[in-house]
This record gives sequence, C-alpha cells and structure tokens, in this order.
Amino acid sequence: MDINIHSTFLPHTDAEASLAFYRDTLGFEVRNDVGYNGMRWITVGPTGQPGTSIVLSPVGATPGITEDERRTISEMMAKGTYAMLLLATKDLEGAFARLQASGAEIVAEPTDQPYGVRDCAVRDPAGNMLRIQQLR
Repeated sequence: MDINIHSTFLPHTDAEASLAFYRDTLGFEVRNDVGYNGMRWITVGPTGQPGTSIVLSPVGATPGITEDERRTISEMMAKGTYAMLLLATKDLEGAFARLQASGAEIVAEPTDQPYGVRDCAVRDPAGNMLRIQQLR
C-alpha cells in the first residue's frame, strides 16, 4: 500500500489569531482560506511540503456535534488536552526563540527527554498542544 498523511484538522477559536500563529510565527504557507455560514476553514502547511497540510477549523463544526460536546471540546482545548501536533526542526533552539519572542504560550523549554528526543512544547492560540522535536 502507498498511503500518505495528507491533512489533519486542528480546531481554532479565533481564525485570525490561528492564521497569524501558523503563518507568521511558524512560517507555514496558507494554502486555502474558505468561509461558509459564518465559519472559516484555513489550510496551512510547511513550505516545500505541499503534500502535508493542517486544516484549522471552527470548534465543533462537524455536523451532529451537540452543544454539550462543543463545550467539552472547548474546555479540553483550553487545557491543551484535546489535540496535539508533533512537529520537527533542524534548529530547535532557533524555533523556540522565535516562539518565545512571539509571545506564544510556552509549556516546556527545550529539554532532553528520557525517551531519547530533545523537544519543547507550546500551545497555539486555541490551546492546541504543539511539541517540536529536534531532528537529528
């Protein structure tokens, strides 16, 4: 089988704040920006990697989600426990400095983990947890 990861979805609570974070802070390119019924879906991805995208979507935009489920998702996002994205870079210290300078919510500074990686952790404007690993 030849299967690739094409897109993943992360919820946002503020489209402009999420767009600024992923585009301006992380340096991702904007691939699509679509509005419908007062909601907004933004597709971003790493420059030079057109086959991998992140769709920033409104919280609970999926049909059939109840108001209680939306509330639960929002509460989990605020704690950083709903969604996580694992990124990697050749320059972890540089990426961390850029995140810190942007005012991003820092969860963990660059650290050598006991499981063999060096990484840091931040939250995006919606509260989604991002861990960034040092590529070896």
